[in-house]
Amino acid sequence: MATATPTPPIPVFLLKTKSSPTDAYEDLLSASNKAGSFEPIFVPVLEHCFVNDGVAELRDLIVRRQISNGRLGSDSSGRYGGLIFTSQRAVEAFSKIVKGGEGPPQEYAKTSWPHLQNVPVYSVGPATTRALRAVEQQPPLRVSGEHTGNGEDLAYYIQEDYAGWKTPEAAAVGAPTSADSSPVEPKTTAPTLTLPPLLFVVGEKRRDIIPKVLMGDGSEAGAPRIRVDEIVVYGTGVMPSFPDDFQQELDATKERAVRWVIVFSPTGCDSMLRALGILDPETGKAREIPGGRPRTVFIATIGPTTRSYLQDTFGFDPDVCADEPSPDGVLRGISRFMASRAAN
Repeated sequence: MATATPTPPIPVFLLKTKSSPTDAYEDLLSASNKAGSFEPIFVPVLEHCFVNDGVAELRDLIVRRQISNGRLGSDSSGRYGGLIFTSQRAVEAFSKIVKGGEGPPQEYAKTSWPHLQNVPVYSVGPATTRALRAVEQQPPLRVSGEHTGNGEDLAYYIQEDYAGWKTPEAAAVGAPTSADSSPVEPKTTAPTLTLPPLLFVVGEKRRDIIPKVLMGDGSEAGAPRIRVDEIVVYGTGVMPSFPDDFQQELDATKERAVRWVIVFSPTGCDSMLRALGILDPETGKAREIPGGRPRTVFIATIGPTTRSYLQDTFGFDPDVCADEPSPDGVLRGISRFMASRAAN
């Protein structure tokens, strides 16, 4: 009796650099699941480089204690009352400053370095939060915001949480404190508080939703206006080899019945769509697959930012948008899509 040929795994092109020493997407997608087995294939899209001037400026602010939780304008105050991170690359630049060899000058050698344990550090999503918690700082950084999945959600969380920190201004008007950085109810936040600005550590390409929300008109009940200053510590571009690398992987798997592409950022989306034959060279917009052939490649985005970019820039709707920016969120979205497709 002939043995049935096993169905080959479904290729999943992860448009990112593989994390080291292990990658959570590879670990999860390599395991069998009810939707079948997957073959993760990494195709790096981005190349990053630190912006030396920005890194030097951030280091200077830390060394001179300009990020602190003191009274704004007092002798002991800093310029900023906390930090915001929304990317792992920004955390890498920050970690580079904190690690050995980047320590403070001799005059600060007798004090805790980098003396940031008493300021709020806000982070979007689990991946960036994990990176921040791995930063070598004792006492550890006070990181919160992991539960938020995008910049807008993080901004509204900051509005609720920031005034609860033990700033003298807050204490003076009876605002609540939050020693463990847990959120406070919006109604307890006095809109008349003068809160120190927050420092947003960013790359050259970023959305402006966080500054817009925090520096808005304060029309929402109890929402304070919080100034946000940005400091650019890294730049991002498409790897020159990405279009060829992606095309090679597509060619090597062209016999597979189904393939998935996981997109992690807007960078490189035009090259991806072009390789898939979706991008019209004349209009720059998405088009139907030539010849009316059925689709065999499906696209999932890590979150709504990249989905909106594909929709607004190319008129292309991805098949899946993860409900949270994590391996589990991506796998849930793919599994639901495939189950729905199989049922039709």
